[in-house]
Amino acid sequence: MLLAERARAARLEHILKLINRTTFGKRSEKIPADQLALALEDQHVALGEADGLQDKADEEAERYGRKPRRRRAPDAERGSLPGHLPRFEVVIEPGSLACGCGGALHRIGEDRSERLDIIPAQHRVIVTVRPRYACRCCTDGVQQAPAPKHVVPGGLPTEALIANVLVGKYCDHLPLYRQSQILARQGITISRATMAGWVGRGIAALLPIITRMRADALASARLFVDETTVKVLAPGTGKTMTGYMWVIVRDDRTHGGTDPPLALYTYLPGRGKMWAKQLLGSYQGILQVDAWQAYDQFGKEDGANAGVEKSYCWAHLRRGFIDAGSDAPVAQDALQRIAAIYAIEKDIRGRSAEDRLAVRRERTQPLVNKLHAWFVATAPRIMAGSATSDAIKYALKRWSGFTRFLDDGRIEIDNNAAERAIRPVTLQRKNALFAGHQLGAENWAAIASLVETCKMLDINPYAYLTDVLTRVISRADTDQVDDLLPYNWVNTNAGQTVFEMTGIASAA
Repeated sequence: MLLAERARAARLEHILKLINRTTFGKRSEKIPADQLALALEDQHVALGEADGLQDKADEEAERYGRKPRRRRAPDAERGSLPGHLPRFEVVIEPGSLACGCGGALHRIGEDRSERLDIIPAQHRVIVTVRPRYACRCCTDGVQQAPAPKHVVPGGLPTEALIANVLVGKYCDHLPLYRQSQILARQGITISRATMAGWVGRGIAALLPIITRMRADALASARLFVDETTVKVLAPGTGKTMTGYMWVIVRDDRTHGGTDPPLALYTYLPGRGKMWAKQLLGSYQGILQVDAWQAYDQFGKEDGANAGVEKSYCWAHLRRGFIDAGSDAPVAQDALQRIAAIYAIEKDIRGRSAEDRLAVRRERTQPLVNKLHAWFVATAPRIMAGSATSDAIKYALKRWSGFTRFLDDGRIEIDNNAAERAIRPVTLQRKNALFAGHQLGAENWAAIASLVETCKMLDINPYAYLTDVLTRVISRADTDQVDDLLPYNWVNTNAGQTVFEMTGIASAA
């Protein structure tokens, strides 16, 4: 009885430590990049302030004839500014071009420096004029060019403005009420409701592209899948309910694959088996997922998804030992062993699938075999119910899925590609708090798919959406939209698709 009470007390103590660390501490073994950037940002601000004060002191020293300190370059990473930016020259002439000897000064050279300037966002009014013509010799009627189609027929916004609102809301995480306030500072009064109507019409125009992306994704040989919670306002209750934003990621760049990367978001009310099935349909291929039970139905011999191979995420496996805490020696030993496997993966990232598979069989397989043997030997000696024991059982129960990457060089060791794609959803969730209704969450998913795919391809989302909205509105529902997909979109400046420009296609 005493042993059971001690075990329970130890378990409760661990849970309290875990809650405290989750609430007040960092969640992973690394400091999040954005949080680290905030700390470094504050340090650079302090250094900049110190430099500014020192510059003032140097100016005073020069005024009184004292030699100032040697100045360092103000920007440690100052480089040439992009060539596409317009240049405006400001010539500063001496007060007089007359020499003290009575002669005239002539130009013998110059010093040039470049500084980055900004013109705050300017809004302008596009006035469309369609002249009417008639013949003086007959009465055949009046001729006039047809009015061009627009996303908002007869409305105020151009497609560029709608694209700007979409990028602000779904890429820069600016809710519409904030965008309305920004416009108001320039004397432009546009209500949030009006802007919401623009967003809805823009999404309606873009839906055929989302549908085509979904078909491309489900035809891929390998997919990363993950999900996260989102709050949605329940109709008529004034309360929120919890839904889930699922993401499907295709990203074969780590092994030189030929398929372009994409991120496809889908809002679904739950995360159970029926919703996973609705998301993936009859998909056949490699699924890189966590070990959530909703994926158990995939890969069964008697199911519609018998052709699925599931590969489980080592980041989730590792997280179990991290949660055990730094005061658990066995957990720390496990983390060191897993780190050695990750070090090999870092070395082979970017190589061909064949090279990766060869290295894994030579270097990784022995480490994984030793880890498995160590798990088997250690599990009976760990107190049942402890975090370390749970982590080991989690690994052993799903070992075939965790070792799938050893048999295929295309498979990644973890599901981090999908987890990275989830982060923008969490940022939007913090800024918007909840979606107004289920359709709002579905719209969020649609535009997030285009924005995040553009970011994966190094496309400017604003440039893409502006161009695509202008072109798609003139097409019928039955027209093809393949050329408007982010990875097929032609950059009119270069005359190439962005996918070709990145060199990914030729890497294979």
